[in-house]
Amino acid sequence: MTEPIIQFKHVEKCFNDKVVIPDLSFTVDKGEFITILGSSGSGKTTTLKMVNGLIKPNAGEILIDGQNINELDLVKLRRHMGYVVQQIGLFPHMTIGQNISVVPKMLQGDKKQIDDRVKELLKLVRLAPHEYLDRYPQQLSGGQQQRVGVARALATNPPYVLFDEPFGALDALTRLELQREVKRIHESLADKTFMFVTHDINEALFLGQRVMIMHEGKIAQFAAPEEIVRHPATEFVEQLLGTVRQNQRLWRQQYD
Repeated sequence: MTEPIIQFKHVEKCFNDKVVIPDLSFTVDKGEFITILGSSGSGKTTTLKMVNGLIKPNAGEILIDGQNINELDLVKLRRHMGYVVQQIGLFPHMTIGQNISVVPKMLQGDKKQIDDRVKELLKLVRLAPHEYLDRYPQQLSGGQQQRVGVARALATNPPYVLFDEPFGALDALTRLELQREVKRIHESLADKTFMFVTHDINEALFLGQRVMIMHEGKIAQFAAPEEIVRHPATEFVEQLLGTVRQNQRLWRQQYD
């Protein structure tokens, strides 16, 4: 049985006099992995930031676990909502262990439980605790730092985790490796809801159980990857899929 955990109801967002999102409605169920795909200016990052209150809508309702976000303590909400960004934002003067434990310590958790949780999370993102716990961010590669970013986002055992184009600055091989890791992590965690923003159609189709394709602030299609590939709902979605097919044809022509 599905259980709605994030709901947008006729949400509108304007910046100055420009309407970026005219009327957005959708539901994300508990435990889903949703990818949000769109080009620059499509409204995908704005949508993600409205989920944790970093951006407020001009109209409409946003419900988090059945509660209107306007009635929630946003500081408390964000502390229990994982957030992973491209820049990662690790504190350079802190060790990896200290970086991951920042929020749990702010919440005044038990020290031993926090230490155990940090080691558990490092194992989850496949960084051996005995090797990485006391290192500093500058001693890690970009891919390793992003793994730490994922571990930090999971530190308080949040019910939902938001990803804002986290792998955009990484090389292709590292990006593919981390995509597989994030998918594996989601599958291993019971009832965690992931929302992942990307402009890469291959990444969106690979990761998402459902893919929300945005165009000019509206949803062009919101469906399972196989449904999108087999039955694109709009000309824009068909054009997006066409870029993948075109690249495949060019690759074959060049190397076959």
